[in-house]
Amino acid sequence: MGRIKPQALLQQSKRKKGPYHMSPMLIMFYSLILFIFVLFLFATFRYWSIRLGNHSSVFKDANSYVESKKSDLPEYAVFRTSKGSIIIELYKESAPEVVDEFIDLCQKGHFKGMLFHQVIKHYVIQASHNKGTGSIEDWNLRGKKYTSIKYEAFMLGTSKDKYINKGFDLFITTAPIPDLNEKLIIFGRVVKGEDVVQEIEEVDTDEHYQPKLSTGIIDVDLRQMM
Repeated sequence: MGRIKPQALLQQSKRKKGPYHMSPMLIMFYSLILFIFVLFLFATFRYWSIRLGNHSSVFKDANSYVESKKSDLPEYAVFRTSKGSIIIELYKESAPEVVDEFIDLCQKGHFKGMLFHQVIKHYVIQASHNKGTGSIEDWNLRGKKYTSIKYEAFMLGTSKDKYINKGFDLFITTAPIPDLNEKLIIFGRVVKGEDVVQEIEEVDTDEHYQPKLSTGIIDVDLRQMM
């Protein structure tokens, strides 16, 4: 077997360790793949950005609509009574459903001509289309058993029982009274016309707390601001 000369081995080694050269076509192919991949990532990012942006705008529009509807609701109700006007601030935040029902009934004229059927001094005055006498007497007796004060004077409320049964009467407290959480839903307070409430409270009544002379609500005006 012939011996390979060292010079030939050196040349063969140099040929093996020489730099690797990619063809121009291969370089263009890989570049095209990289470009397509980057373009795909950009398109995907843009799609989801637009979609999330649209969802966000929809939520913002919905929230804005709800807030605008809330702000459109009247803030005050003016009771024009046979004794004078009573201005009520409505509790839209704490009793929204009751306030909505009250506003709807006002627009339908439900309270026009409603009389104050029962008046208990230093307690409440009640306006209702029902002339029943039992409930308020029962409340007067129940109130003597309690000492915790929940409601201040000149608060506006409606009976829970009648509200649930699609009725709506009105109660205005004339003094801080014992706990009536089980009976009343408070949805407003008198901000002007306390003297009118007190004048109604002072009318002569019979043994059933019913005024001897008719005293009532002529109409109710709803206002955004006073």
